Amino acid sequence: MFTNEEILIAIIRIAGSLFTLKWAFFGSIFAVLVDLSDLFWQDYLDMGGIRNYQALDKILDLFYMSIFLFVALRWKNFLSKIAIFLFIFRLVGLLIFEITQERIFLLIFPNVFEFWFILVTGLKLFLKEKTVLKPKIIIGSLVFSAGLKIFHEWVLHGIKFFDQWGFFEFINLLFDIFLGRG
Repeated sequence: MFTNEEILIAIIRIAGSLFTLKWAFFGSIFAVLVDLSDLFWQDYLDMGGIRNYQALDKILDLFYMSIFLFVALRWKNFLSKIAIFLFIFRLVGLLIFEITQERIFLLIFPNVFEFWFILVTGLKLFLKEKTVLKPKIIIGSLVFSAGLKIFHEWVLHGIKFFDQWGFFEFINLLFDIFLGRG
């Protein structure tokens, strides 16, 4: 059974993902920010804890990624085929991670789909469709998304940068650095 804390965090994450259905670009950014809020909620709440954070996080990631995929399937062009491939690529990585519990597979199979979706929805919002479909834009977007996400995954799962701090400890560290106290 789930703890009350796991249920509340799941509700927050699922609700935060739903905005993507109406506003793809801004909703997806909001969904990713809500995803990051786990760190805050995990430190703030005292409702039974989270028994396996990585497993819960990856299941909830799959929920918002499925919403992203649902929206991407409506594109009806080559961009949706790329989205499908990137989604399946990450899904394979998640399955291998769940079987092995080795975080290196989250680095080997980075969630490029997430950044690709955000970038494409942003380009679709701010540029004309014909511009977004140019091969140069598509390839550049893929390279940019992959580079950002590989760095992000390396920070999270390669060097495990955030494993050493809770949310409030990290915010305090940022303030110390910003104010020159560190």
